[in-house]
Amino acid sequence: MIPLRALLYRKSTPVMTLLIIAVNLLCFLFEMAQPIYLRDRFVEHYALVPDQLRLTSFVTSMFLHGGWLHLLGNMWFLWVFGSHIEEAMGSARFLIFYLISGIASAMVQFVTSLGSPIPTIGASGAIAGVMGAFLILYPRVRVVTLVFIIFFITTIQIPAAFMLIYWFAIQLLSGLGSLSSVSQAQGIAWFAHVGGFLAGILFVRAFLGNRPRYSF
Repeated sequence: MIPLRALLYRKSTPVMTLLIIAVNLLCFLFEMAQPIYLRDRFVEHYALVPDQLRLTSFVTSMFLHGGWLHLLGNMWFLWVFGSHIEEAMGSARFLIFYLISGIASAMVQFVTSLGSPIPTIGASGAIAGVMGAFLILYPRVRVVTLVFIIFFITTIQIPAAFMLIYWFAIQLLSGLGSLSSVSQAQGIAWFAHVGGFLAGILFVRAFLGNRPRYSF
């Protein structure tokens, strides 16, 4: 399932969401601009690598991506859900919330993969926090979703709660499965997704302030 848009009224332009997307794009272009023989070293220096921890990597790792599909997928989810969370929180609070969710997700990934030499990169942990916040604030809002049924592609409207809980269940089950299998070698940071999502649920209320939320 791929979310296309949430059926929510948005009163203002999500400037911070657009800025975060732009920063991620610029960081990716800079990453790709590195000579091929230096690119792996560059990524490892800024990625979260549990067996050679650098505290700054809890932040820098969320601005690196493994390829165009990785980047575009993350940024699309951020746009669909983050633009509305920014509306509810305000731009400054949203940025802090986003960064805290990303750091929390990296911490969970670090704890569950102690000693691993596999670099963890990507904004998906921070975006998972945004999705967790959306679940709390707008569980009944319908999300226009692209679905694949065998050879057919169609769109349906489903409640955000159904889609987000289903997504979280996949991340959690995949993460638990990776603890006793070789799937960790695939480099998918399942527990970063889990940690970010739970952080979003826990912290969202603290960042709301008194801003109104619009929905229909």
